[in-house]
Amino acid sequence: MKRTFLLLLASCLSLVAADNFTTGPGWLDFPGGQGPGAGKTVVLLAGDEEYRSEESMPMLARILSERFGFHCSVLFSHDNGVINPNNQTSLGNPDALDKADAIVIGLRFRKYPEATMAKFDAAVKRGVSFVGVRTSTHCFAGLQGTYASYNKFGKNVLGEQWVSHWGHHKFEATRAVIEAGSEANPVLNGVSTIYGDTDVYEAYPPADAKILLRGLVLASMKPDDALSERKAKRSTDKVEQGVNQPPMAVAWVREVPNASGTVNRVLCTTMASASDLRDESLRRLLVNGVFWGLKLDVPKKADVTPLVEWNPSKYSFNMYRHNLEAKDFVGVLPPIDPNAKPQAK
Repeated sequence: MKRTFLLLLASCLSLVAADNFTTGPGWLDFPGGQGPGAGKTVVLLAGDEEYRSEESMPMLARILSERFGFHCSVLFSHDNGVINPNNQTSLGNPDALDKADAIVIGLRFRKYPEATMAKFDAAVKRGVSFVGVRTSTHCFAGLQGTYASYNKFGKNVLGEQWVSHWGHHKFEATRAVIEAGSEANPVLNGVSTIYGDTDVYEAYPPADAKILLRGLVLASMKPDDALSERKAKRSTDKVEQGVNQPPMAVAWVREVPNASGTVNRVLCTTMASASDLRDESLRRLLVNGVFWGLKLDVPKKADVTPLVEWNPSKYSFNMYRHNLEAKDFVGVLPPIDPNAKPQAK
């Protein structure tokens, strides 16, 4: 009985906290408060067709805002306020980028208008920090004119672009382990072995990157599976190797000077679909990355418990929750229609 009461109380408190936000077409805004993040603004960009960043970014924003005091804005791809991850040219309330101290990127092949890219470019030049997840290695594509160079933002800033699925997509999951020699890096505070149901990407971070995690390719999709013994040819030189000999990097940090003379601190991980973020250590890695990027003391073991029950969708093209607005992603999400079927890419 006591446990039931406590669960109900926690649920009620969560609902009260969830009311403390503002919203508009394609955006959510969570106010800052007391805590180590007070006075800092984090903008989280949600816009990928497959890995459900429209679900994960609001969850992370609430953790950063309500547990640590950051002011957080989540900007979505949308059609007149209805969230549509497939709209590659849309971003709700890009003016929020003007105040960003840190940007968390959950994008894939976006082609924003020049006015939006101008705000992103200004943020880069004033030295904001970045946390890039999964497909953000290929966050922009097809940009022309003034901001065409941002088609290479993944490679030039985050540290890698799209290369290939190194693990067998949807058949071989990932066990991420700490890179030897990186154990004391503050971004790994409270982080242990991570399980993700996405596959390992082929990735070769630059020499200036500090690798934090490597991704072991599992033989199938269970967390305790043996390692895959499959071989694959590297895209770089076509040499064949075992997929775990050595394993690919799946998380790294770097500091990147930009053209204006400032420096962007970067955490990049090729993990972190919404479903991957069931893993507590992976959520903590991203939160730690925000602290590190802003040169704040990284907590020894940040509380990264989601503020609502976390039931993310399985990654797949077009299997997003249809006909929802930004405000609908604050609380417990409605179930996916069991009769819905993913469409072709």
